[in-house]
Parts: sequence; structure tokens; C-alpha cells
Amino acid sequence: MSGPTPGPTAPGLGAASNEGLILVVDDDPGTRKVARANLALEGFEILVASCGAEAEARLAEADPLAVVSDLKMPDMDGISLMRRVHAQRPGLPFVLVTAHATVETAVEALRLGAAHYLTKPIRFEELALVLRHAVANERSRRDVVRLRGELERAAGFEELLGTSASMREVFTMVEQVAPADATVLLRGETGTGKELVARAIHRRSARRERPFVAVNCTAVPRELMESEFFGHEKGAFTGAVARRIGRFEQAHGSTLFLDEVGDLDLSIQAKLLRVLQEHEITRVGARDPLQVDVRIVTATNRDLEAAVQAGTFRDDLYYRLNVIPIRLPPLRERPQDLPQLLQHFLHSFGERYGRPAPSPPPEALAALQGYGWPGNVRELRNLCERAVLMGWGGVLSMLGTAKGEAAALVDPTLPLLEARQRLVERFEREYLTRLLKEHRGRIGEVARAAGIAERNLYEKMKAYGLSREDYR
Repeated sequence: MSGPTPGPTAPGLGAASNEGLILVVDDDPGTRKVARANLALEGFEILVASCGAEAEARLAEADPLAVVSDLKMPDMDGISLMRRVHAQRPGLPFVLVTAHATVETAVEALRLGAAHYLTKPIRFEELALVLRHAVANERSRRDVVRLRGELERAAGFEELLGTSASMREVFTMVEQVAPADATVLLRGETGTGKELVARAIHRRSARRERPFVAVNCTAVPRELMESEFFGHEKGAFTGAVARRIGRFEQAHGSTLFLDEVGDLDLSIQAKLLRVLQEHEITRVGARDPLQVDVRIVTATNRDLEAAVQAGTFRDDLYYRLNVIPIRLPPLRERPQDLPQLLQHFLHSFGERYGRPAPSPPPEALAALQGYGWPGNVRELRNLCERAVLMGWGGVLSMLGTAKGEAAALVDPTLPLLEARQRLVERFEREYLTRLLKEHRGRIGEVARAAGIAERNLYEKMKAYGLSREDYR
């Protein structure tokens, strides 16, 4: 094993670099020298390390935007190094390189958090393309982390976390719409964080000094909805022994969040429409209306367009509510956010219960990444609470292990090469499907995210029967 290789790039190269600082880890001095020279010509500033221990020392001194590591090294393999680095720097892009590639190793590396997997001999144009994409993502992630820190201090994003493109779009829209008083309709499955977004909008608005008021429309009995929303006078009906202030009055000068608005009764829909149009309410049993100044944010997991067609939701109310639509992506569409969410929830529950936050073992992480998350982030949050209290054993028994899932993909009746090819095809189809979903079918973005040419992407999509129109 060779000793430490000196410093960054050769004189004259580092000064013109603008692509970012990269750490290259390889026990072969020739590979380090060639990688440094070629990547410097591509505009990167390069640090090198000859082993895992030296790489950790370099990381303690510098802040690279990505790491390129050999998979096989004497003291610590690349995957072990990646785990150790990600424990301290979650999300830092890791590109693994090996001369002994297998499909199984590639799949395992990507499932454990590698940004990309390349084989030797290295094609440096391809590596530079991969690194540019990884560096761009890392810069965006760091910008989002910085912005989210500012938002948490000023607006309170709370547990609304994520660095994926779809979540960055949500954060951007929240910033844009929060200062205005426009009505917002949040769309998304149960557990995606719709109320968190509503609160974030409120806390970045001019109404932040007033209490945020939230109503779950499904939790209010139909016969009490009018009183719940608009209040009532004493004696307005049997049991009305005192005047009641409704939710709209409570939210005067503030934000009213109506969750599951698609479940509202048609009679209440008509009254809600009038409030939006006239900015006034009338308590049950009262004669005179009251002026209210309320900003409305609504949410639903229902298909409101279908409800309008079916006659169960008023079309005029739908258009009033759907001024600013924001879609919250389900967790299965943003798997790259899973490590950050895991770290956050495990740390939070560890602090709450005074216990160490148990990092998921590799088999648990693989099972979590392969799970469909029907309950989305709320389900993940509950699972992390169980992991802190009971350990990962019970969690694995519920989700099933990645080993069992991988075994289900293998057909032992086929020859080895054919079985391997089918596994690769299934992996590529799933990989491209997720990227198409995340980027809404935008081919240029998908190609850049995958690190391949658009022509190659079209060929693969054609081979797998994928159409960008299905993801727009």
C-alpha cells in the first residue's frame, strides 16, 4: 500500500477549477495519479487518499462535494467507507468503482446509498458526467438544508423534510404563495404532510402572529358542521345553552386549514362558497352577518375532479379552492429522502425517550428502501418510534427483509446469464420508472439524473415499454 499522496491538483489546474472539490480514494498510486490529472482537466479540484483511514482524515480537514472510491481496498472496502462517511455526512454523493463488477454488487451498492457504480477501466468522460450531476445535486441539497434551516427559524417547516426535486418544488411553492392571501389546495395521499405544509404557509405569511386554526372535516358530525364552522347563538337549537364562536370567527385575521375538504356535505359546501365570495358568516340562530378576514388553505386525498363529475362536490367551490394547487409526493416517489427522514425521526424519538437512536442495520435499510409506504411519512415516523422503543427486530418482522425480496426476483430454473439479465432489466425498468415519476416525464432531466445520453434513454424506454406521457 502506498503512502499519502500530496495535496489537491497540480499548479494552474486547481486555480481554474469551478466544478467542485472531489475526494478520490484508491489504494493504487497509478490510478490516483491518472484520476487526479483527468478530473482536473474536467474542471474539478481533487483530493486523494490511499485508503479508508486516510479518506476519513481528509474528510475531517476538507468538505468535498462528492467521493469517488475503489470498492476493494486492503483496510476498508468502499461500501464500509461509504457507511462510515454517511453516518457523519448523510447524503454526500458516493461513486463506487471496481474492476470486479457483478449485478448483485451493483444493486447492493445502489440500495445502500451509492450515487453511481462504475467499472474499471474508468472512462473519465463518463465519470465527469456522473460527478457533475452528483455535485449539482449535493449543492442543491445543501442549499435546501440551509434554506430549510432559515425557514424552520422563520416559518417552521417542522418535519417536512426532503432534498428530492419534488420536495424542492414544494418548498419553492410555499415560499412563493405564503406572502399572498390566495386560497391553496393541497393534494396528496394520507400521511404526506399536508397539515405541515399548511402550517408552513401560515408561518411565512403576514398572518403568522395570529393562531393557526385547523379543522378535520371528516371528524365533524354532519349535523354539527354548520355550528362548527360558523358558530351559533344561545337557544338556536336544543342543547345550545350558550353562544358558540365558530372556526371562521376563531381564524379571523389568520389562516383556516380545512383538512379532507372533499368530505364536506353539499349543504355546507354552498355555505363555504358564500363565505369565500362575500367574506361574511352568519351564526346559526342569528339574523345579522359578521365580516371575517380569513385565509383558506384546504387539503384532500380525494379526486375532486371525479367528485365534481359525480355531483358530490360543487364545481364552483372547486374552482374557488383550486387557485393555487400544491401536490405533495408520496414517499415511494422520493426514496432518496428516506435516509434523511430516518435520521431525523430516530434522533427525535431518541431524545424524547432518552435512548440512543438505533441506526438501521443493512438488512433493515434494504427492506425500508424496498417498501411501498402506503402510510407515507406518517407511517415511517411511527415505525421509527417503534424502532427506538423496541429495536429493529420487530420492525423487520413487519416489513420483511430485503434478502427475502431479492430471493423472489431470482429464477433458479434459468441459466445464470439469463437470470442475471432479467434481474438487470427489472432493476433498470424500476430505476427509470422512479426517475420518470420524479421528473414528471421530462426527458432531459431524466437523462441528466441517470447520467446517460437522451438517445440511450429513449432506447431503454422503448425496450421497457415506458412512455414519458404516462408521467406528465
